[in-house]
Amino acid sequence: MTKLLGIGLAAVAIGLAGAGWWMQEEDGGHGALPVSAARPTGGDFTLQTANGPISLHDLRGKVVLLYFGYTHCPDVCPVTMASGAQALTRLTPEERGKTRLLFVSLDPERDTPAKLKDYTAYFHADMIGATGTPEQIAKMARAYGAGFIRQAPAQDGSYAVDHSTQTYVIDPNGKLVGDIDYGVSADKVVDTVRKWLS
Repeated sequence: MTKLLGIGLAAVAIGLAGAGWWMQEEDGGHGALPVSAARPTGGDFTLQTANGPISLHDLRGKVVLLYFGYTHCPDVCPVTMASGAQALTRLTPEERGKTRLLFVSLDPERDTPAKLKDYTAYFHADMIGATGTPEQIAKMARAYGAGFIRQAPAQDGSYAVDHSTQTYVIDPNGKLVGDIDYGVSADKVVDTVRKWLS
């Protein structure tokens, strides 16, 4: 957990400085590929869900809470998803209809669309799980300023994917407008959603 939070804090610090960063598997999972220091701008994407492809433009008119993680994540992802589920429950039905929490897997090798559907449904029925090719995920993560690195496998073949911990906020016009730090209360998430719905 320390390593995951360390990467998350580094991402927050870099984000506050106005820089984007990105990491990928390289040289056995230990290399990093830096990118431009420009502020992340987000942008459209198309990924796969258990119900077919989904694009950001399909979600126009809704506030999108975008989170990068993976289903084998032992701690940070479940905490974030639980907080997001609590926030969705606290919204009115009308507000919830205009809000989507999109969980994007950084581990397409293990996280199939069907597995992601089961994973997100465990937390809340209105959450969406999506993934794509490694190239699609890397491009999207870079566009949103998310960092991740796949660690070298253990002897049993298991591996961790260290990743940043922010939830990215996209307004109803499809514009990246900010992020929510790891560990904030569900009430803070609700306040953020309502700010961009109003």
